Amino acid sequence: MYDRVLVPLDGSKTAEAILPFVLEIAGPLDIEVTLLRVVVPIPPSAVEGTRELTVEDVEGRHAEAQAYLDRLAAELRDRGVRVQTVVRRGDPAIEIAAAAEELQADLVAMTTHGRSGLGRLLFGSVAEAVLRSTDLPVLMMRQTAKQVSQRGLATASR
Repeated sequence: MYDRVLVPLDGSKTAEAILPFVLEIAGPLDIEVTLLRVVVPIPPSAVEGTRELTVEDVEGRHAEAQAYLDRLAAELRDRGVRVQTVVRRGDPAIEIAAAAEELQADLVAMTTHGRSGLGRLLFGSVAEAVLRSTDLPVLMMRQTAKQVSQRGLATASR
């Protein structure tokens, strides 16, 4: 059976749509949940012809990610779920797989945006990359933004 579930979240309502499912299994089965947010680095940018250089606020972005996870974790704790939070920095698929291994997760539970064709080619699929890069079971729930809004799942985790 599963003792530890890793739930990667990207800050979207679509990603959060996995939380009602996690809530249903984690509490009754006493599964520890780790909420993960991967902060993708933003390269410095310069405006041509000026001396202006924009540099990422690494600490600020980390703090925002932690605050986001803390809010969701508090809601899960209020419903009897053992939960911890982790913020990592880097490529999402690589960091999700690495976190799952380091945290000794038994399962990765995440949504996939359900893109196909050109959308998938342009934006890639973090879920697919995670599936290919780990030996752990990966539970993927396909959710589009339209499905989330139609079902009211965006507020189900609140």
